[in-house]
Amino acid sequence: MDYWKDLGTEAASGLLYGVVGIVLLALGFFVIDMLTPGKLGRQLAEERNTNAGIIVSSALLAIGIIVTSAIIASDGSLGEGLGQTAGFGLVGIVLLGFAFVVVDVITPGKLGDSLMGKEREPMVFVTAAALLSVGGIVAAAIS
Repeated sequence: MDYWKDLGTEAASGLLYGVVGIVLLALGFFVIDMLTPGKLGRQLAEERNTNAGIIVSSALLAIGIIVTSAIIASDGSLGEGLGQTAGFGLVGIVLLGFAFVVVDVITPGKLGDSLMGKEREPMVFVTAAALLSVGGIVAAAIS
């Protein structure tokens, strides 16, 4: 009897953490969309813009790394763990947006325009590396 009860509880916890993670991923997508010109969804689906795909992928991976670390480090009740996961995820999203702006400020030109271009841009890889690094830094800070 305890096996099935524990299984149900763990499955429900996994479902709730999954929902929090998906909401954070969607929020991260919208933040990147706000920081780039045009509609990011159109750039990905219709224009098939590889530059946009690299940036979005790196941001989503960074958020996933942060959320995973927060889940692993969470302790206490399920509610506390979900709150910690959401809180660290939001901090990560804010810092990812800030990193994007910093790269834009310290490099010539407008980063968003470069990322939305058709040509493969070296700044895409610099920005992707910055986003993944921020994800790693936030994940390492979670204890």
